[in-house]
Amino acid sequence: MNAINYGQELNCEVTVNADQIAQTNQQVFETLEREIADFVNKSKWTNRIYEENERVNARIFITITEFDSDRFEATLQVQSSRPVFNTAYDTSVFNYKDNAFNFQYQEFEPLVYNPNSFDSNLVGVLAFYVYIILGLDADTFALQGGDDFFREAQNIVTQAQGTNFSGWAQETGERTRFELVDNLMSNTFREYRIAMYNYHRKGLDILGDNNSNGKQVIAGSLRLFETLIKRRPNAFLIQTFFDAKAEEIQNIFSDGPKVDIVKLKESLNKVAPFYSNTWNKIKY
Repeated sequence: MNAINYGQELNCEVTVNADQIAQTNQQVFETLEREIADFVNKSKWTNRIYEENERVNARIFITITEFDSDRFEATLQVQSSRPVFNTAYDTSVFNYKDNAFNFQYQEFEPLVYNPNSFDSNLVGVLAFYVYIILGLDADTFALQGGDDFFREAQNIVTQAQGTNFSGWAQETGERTRFELVDNLMSNTFREYRIAMYNYHRKGLDILGDNNSNGKQVIAGSLRLFETLIKRRPNAFLIQTFFDAKAEEIQNIFSDGPKVDIVKLKESLNKVAPFYSNTWNKIKY
């Protein structure tokens, strides 16, 4: 009888880049890369059963900027995607760069996540983003489906308060991990999560069967952000959404059944003016 494997929720490719470090021995960075990959992919993150084809595809890019003995300064790029129904296409769900990643690590040090204590900033940051990835993935399949995962991420943020590691504190104007998960769980930003669900499950997933209806739903989900920016003009989550979706949106509306492109572009330029060059490329 085969044992049920409750872990392995992620299929995550990990890269640790230490090209900026003037060190001939790269062994510690290679070990770190291997240990992070094992930690993320082999840990048990939930009590749910994930089939092989249900594992969430993700990438973690860590760029080491400073290194001294067991102390590391780095940036962290996190990406995740999910398949679109009835297609061979994977859609980007999350694409986010964290510039405040510093940690201590001894080569071959075991990486173990304990939800009841904050013992390692390396482990804490990785676990935080695992739960963000899982939560956002769940949000694309069910309205607010990621709540349980975001609560886990919020628990990590709470435990990290008071540490000397950057990126965890509630700081006005700073895009911290605190702000990311706080916004995801806040009713103030509810349109973001509604848009995530509508865009993916009601829009992208039906494009293969009904391209016209799918495009209309996607356009409608993008207009939800107009309500959000009236309440919070510089909403952090809007930037994260379009960082993952801008190129895809351009491609979706540049061919196939027509929608009101003039109205769509007006809306996109209101909610995401930082991608105006991309919106200008939407043409028939």
